[in-house]
Amino acid sequence: MSIRIVETRTAAAASLVFFLAACGGSTDSNTASNPPKSNTPVMPWMNTSLSPEARAALLVPAMTLADKEEQLTGSNPGILPELPQCYGARHILGLSKYAIPTLRITNGPVGIGQNDCVSPSATGFAAYTDSSSAKATALPSAIAMAASFDPSVATQFGNVVGVEGGNLALHVFEAPGLNLARLPVGGRNFEYMGEDPYLTGTMGVAETQAVQAHGMIAMAKHLVANEQETNRMTIQESVDDRTLHELYMLPFEMAVKSGSVGAVMCSYNAVNGFSMCEQKHILSDVLRGQWGFKGYVQSDFFAAHSTAPTLLAGMDNEMPLPQNWSPANLTAALASGQIQTSDIDTALLRRYTQMFRAGIFDRPIAQTAINATADGAIARQVGEQSAVLLQNNGVLPLKKTVRNVLVVGKTTQVYARQAVAGGSSVGNPMGSGGGSSDVAGLYTVTPVQGIKDTLSNLGNTGVQVRLALVDDNNSTGTIDNAAASIADVQSAATSADAVIFMAGSMSEEGADQATFTDSSGLTLDPGKYLNTLDWYAPKSNTLTTTSTAKNSNTLALLRTIVAANSNTVLVLKDSAAEALDPSILTGGTSAAGAILEAWFPGEEDGHIVANLLWGVANPSGKLPVTFPQAGQGFMDSITPFQYPGVTINGSPTVTYSEALNIGYRWYDAMGKSPAFPFGYGLSYTTFTITNPTVRSGSNGTYTVSAVVKNTGALAGAEVPQVYISLPSSAGEPPKRLVGFQKVSLNPGASQTITMTIDPNAPNHPLGTWNKDAQQWTNPAGSYSVYVGNSSRSLTLAGTITQ
Repeated sequence: MSIRIVETRTAAAASLVFFLAACGGSTDSNTASNPPKSNTPVMPWMNTSLSPEARAALLVPAMTLADKEEQLTGSNPGILPELPQCYGARHILGLSKYAIPTLRITNGPVGIGQNDCVSPSATGFAAYTDSSSAKATALPSAIAMAASFDPSVATQFGNVVGVEGGNLALHVFEAPGLNLARLPVGGRNFEYMGEDPYLTGTMGVAETQAVQAHGMIAMAKHLVANEQETNRMTIQESVDDRTLHELYMLPFEMAVKSGSVGAVMCSYNAVNGFSMCEQKHILSDVLRGQWGFKGYVQSDFFAAHSTAPTLLAGMDNEMPLPQNWSPANLTAALASGQIQTSDIDTALLRRYTQMFRAGIFDRPIAQTAINATADGAIARQVGEQSAVLLQNNGVLPLKKTVRNVLVVGKTTQVYARQAVAGGSSVGNPMGSGGGSSDVAGLYTVTPVQGIKDTLSNLGNTGVQVRLALVDDNNSTGTIDNAAASIADVQSAATSADAVIFMAGSMSEEGADQATFTDSSGLTLDPGKYLNTLDWYAPKSNTLTTTSTAKNSNTLALLRTIVAANSNTVLVLKDSAAEALDPSILTGGTSAAGAILEAWFPGEEDGHIVANLLWGVANPSGKLPVTFPQAGQGFMDSITPFQYPGVTINGSPTVTYSEALNIGYRWYDAMGKSPAFPFGYGLSYTTFTITNPTVRSGSNGTYTVSAVVKNTGALAGAEVPQVYISLPSSAGEPPKRLVGFQKVSLNPGASQTITMTIDPNAPNHPLGTWNKDAQQWTNPAGSYSVYVGNSSRSLTLAGTITQ
């Protein structure tokens, strides 16, 4: 969600509202929000012994029409009555005469992001993006969390969010992000959980349950097909119904059925001819009818474009301002018979029920201190569990006795200089990039400081850690802020005990990692995909059709450093998949000694990376996205109809013509070899997965078993994964992920793991979607079941028949 890109008329209207709000706004006697004190008349809906549904059913009929209309939308920006230190723009002001509390909303999904509290000196649009936003723990990115392949890590992640939401008196967390990494260049891939719907849904459910266990409402977003930032507010997405259900809606279905998520956000884009916030088939027929969703639907900020059509489609809350659902528009729609009062009542009943369920009516709005140390320690643990060791030619873990370490990076990039989260840019702190997932971190740990801290903890207090930064021409630079030539950097690399080269891809809401040749953003600039080591934009969130991509010549510098010191480790910090040049892979002419993918590590960046490099933590992450070889990936084969779109009837339109073949499914179907496959990840120890079997269980389920053994000398963790190939008559991609389980083992230890395949589970492991019948069916025939440690390293466990 963001408010940077809006239509002209919307921006003008918003500016007027902001101007009025800055002059004081509306704070009449009805505006308060703490629950009534003991001398306030008892209101029947405040009886905590009643169910949430019963309490909401008592409240709504007691309200006047004017009050109901006011409660349907976000309020104008202003000082919060309960928190005078906060200027906010992400809330619905309370009504004390009904004991309705102010509902306070925060962004996500990589921690408590831009929230409902910036400095009172901020006005206007600063209320949404100002870096004075209340601080919180900057967690590793959501895709990093997913790379742990461990729902317990998602629970840790969600617990931090839930606890800190309570600390900051926030009520709604606009996350988890459940869109898929259809495009490697997608600007918000780091906010999501990869290319596989089952992995995304499983991790999203665990995060949702943890967040909601602490009295926050989780909001699954962005429903649906919100997989690109280019023209995101006007793009028409054409997706066949089978693909929608089997891929893009599946994580949301899991969040509803298994996670009992309290809210869902409708997205900016249109799907199959309807703006998503007016897509009645999806919001009502599917979300509520087929899935049984009991929560409420909120618009993305400025994603609603009508009054009656949105309300009748199933949207319940317009954010952030009373625009389409202003009292005047709602009253006019009632008068003309376009909507009924019962439609308004239904929308409020849905939201109030979730507020009662979360206990929001029953606790005061008061902020308390965040335990920065404890939550930072969890952030570090999440990051250590999430990093993926892609390549290791005997270099890692580094020796604890090193005396001279050189960190190398580009002057124009952030990776080697500062802690990295979504929206970071050189010289700017976290929280200043403008993306909705930006977190104003409580503190940050730089790469150099993290290395010093880790080695000090290991007893090495005499190490020299130097930082070399090189310009884009690979001609000059600095070493520890002193001017240096490229020869000086080469010399420093040659004499170092270890060289750590940091690179990656910056990414953020509002811009994909691509450039265009026309002002419409519909014609790609050939070769200027920015998910390679070389291409970058000066600041990711300002990358538009008028900006110029720059070549950092990072790959050439890496080759130079590898030639100077074979003990060079490449640390990647990425939004999602990075297209890798074959020359730096094992067997290549400039192969890095090791490659570690750390994603966007958040505030604990320096400690996370250093602990992994020196073996304080043993890497155990697996890739939630396929890493292509440069020039041989999905982006190199698509047509403009698939991305960035073509103009049809005056509207930019994208067709998901690849249908079910995204991510590893596409590589399997096309017979292409990636640099590193989905589900792949190394460790500092070794494992075997043997004796895979599948047998029938109870109630129509199947049990998959295998023996996992740690055959190395160090304790570590492996992730056995289960994939199924459907009968050929089903017309499905070659295989799909249906199970995974992280197993921690000491050296020499083994464990028999079992995973259950339930054909009736919300992820429909054996199912295909029948558009005509509008239901899932399990095709008749034989299904092959495989077990392994990546999508390309599998052993047949057996077959099952339906």
